[in-house]
Amino acid sequence: MAVWAMACLSAHAADTGATLTVSAAASLRNAFVALAPGFEARHPGAHLAFNFAASDALLAQILSGAPVDVLATADPQTMDRAQDQRLLLPGSRHLFARNSLVLVVPLHGTQALTQLDGLKQASIQRIALGQPSGVPAGRYAKSALEAAHLWAAVEGKAVYALNVRQALDYVARGEVDAGFAYASDARTALDKVRVALAVPTPEPIVYPVAAVAGTPHAELARQFIAYLLSPAAQAVLSQSGFERP
Repeated sequence: MAVWAMACLSAHAADTGATLTVSAAASLRNAFVALAPGFEARHPGAHLAFNFAASDALLAQILSGAPVDVLATADPQTMDRAQDQRLLLPGSRHLFARNSLVLVVPLHGTQALTQLDGLKQASIQRIALGQPSGVPAGRYAKSALEAAHLWAAVEGKAVYALNVRQALDYVARGEVDAGFAYASDARTALDKVRVALAVPTPEPIVYPVAAVAGTPHAELARQFIAYLLSPAAQAVLSQSGFERP
């Protein structure tokens, strides 16, 4: 179960300022923290509070009544479920980023993986990936393995994580032989992991964002979404390893 972890980005938030709560996929942590000051500078009195977790967990939190103004997920399917349950402000949904999947190994490990079917080797005993039933990165990894006819060989080696960052941490600590992560996440840990290969996915990895229905800050939520699509925010996302949608 994901931990509800709020990180308020303005240390001196004014009591009268509006705080916009953004629930975002774990893989967006570095990028969103980096782009927050730019948004706040353009909207004096507004402050951002972020909650990062696996996309499915974020949706479950909203369904449980968590006070959220904006939702940003790592896959369209989770956002589709939110839309089907009328949890989104009509007309506010947009794609704002694209990512890719990679296979990473411990930086100082001895495994030589140049192809995905190398995961069948007996020397590869533990492979980290997000839990497919609750983590988009895990679903992307499973679909890639199924497309390569490797899921049956790999499933028994899987070490499941609560989100993509946890899967990356398993590799960084050398607790597994390899793991699946987003390219944007892998670049945050290049002092501990090495990208062995890019993993083609049957579906593109795209990130939608939308305002949550019932938010008391609907206009500010729309402004944040517009900012994500702006050249300034897109530059920050690019620096963090994301691509344009």
